[in-house]
Amino acid sequence: MAIIVAFFTICFTLLGGLFALRLKDKLHLILGFSAGAVLGVALFDLIPESINLAQSGFNMETVTLFIAGGFAFYMVLDRLFSLHLHGEDECCKESHRGTLGALTLCFHSFLDGLGIGLAFKVSPAIGWVVAAAVLSHDFSDGINTVNMILKNKGGVKQAFRWLVFDALAPAFGVLAAFSFTLKESTLGLLLAIFAGFFLYIGAGELTPESHHRHPTFLTTLMTIFGIVVIGLAIHFAG
Repeated sequence: MAIIVAFFTICFTLLGGLFALRLKDKLHLILGFSAGAVLGVALFDLIPESINLAQSGFNMETVTLFIAGGFAFYMVLDRLFSLHLHGEDECCKESHRGTLGALTLCFHSFLDGLGIGLAFKVSPAIGWVVAAAVLSHDFSDGINTVNMILKNKGGVKQAFRWLVFDALAPAFGVLAAFSFTLKESTLGLLLAIFAGFFLYIGAGELTPESHHRHPTFLTTLMTIFGIVVIGLAIHFAG
C-alpha cells in the first residue's frame, strides 16, 4: 500500500509542476500562491507534526530552537550561495539557479515518503492518514519546485528536471523507510529544521519575489489563498 501511495505522490507532484510550467507567464500570481502554500505547509503541517513527534523526548523550547536554527541556517546558505553564484543577472551557470531551494524541496519530498513508509510500518490506518496529509500538498510541492527554478532565471528544461527529481523523491523515501528505524523524537526535530527552511523560503524568497514589479493586491490575495488552501486541505485530511 505504501508503494501505491508513493505512486500517487509522484502523479500529484508532476501535475502541480506541469501546471506551473504551463502558466509561467503568470508567474507572479503562481509565486504568490506558492508563497502561501509553503508557509501553510510549515505552519499547519511541519510545525504541529514536529511538536507532536518530538514531545516524547524534547520540550517545546527545544523544538522552537530547531525551527529558528533551520530558518537561520537556510538564510546563511542562501545568502552565501546567491552572493557566490548570482551576483550578476547574466550568470552563465544556469544549472546553479534555484538549485538550493529546489534541492530543499526535493529533500522535503523525500521526507514525505519516509514519513509514509514509517507510518505504514506502524499500521495501515496511520499510514493512510499520513498519506492523505502528504497528498494534500504534493500538488503545491510541484508548483513550488518549478517556481524556485524559474524565479531564479533557470530554464524550462532545468525546471522540468528538478520537477522529476521532486516527484521521484517520495518513492525513494518510502523505500528508505523499510531499511532503518528512526525515533519519533528525532524525526520531530528533523521536521522542525525543515519548518524553519520553509518559513524562510515562503517569507524571505517567494513572497517578496511574487510582488516584485507587479501589483501587490492580486499577489497578496494569492498568498492568502495559498495559505487557506493548504490549511483546509491538511485540516480535512485529518
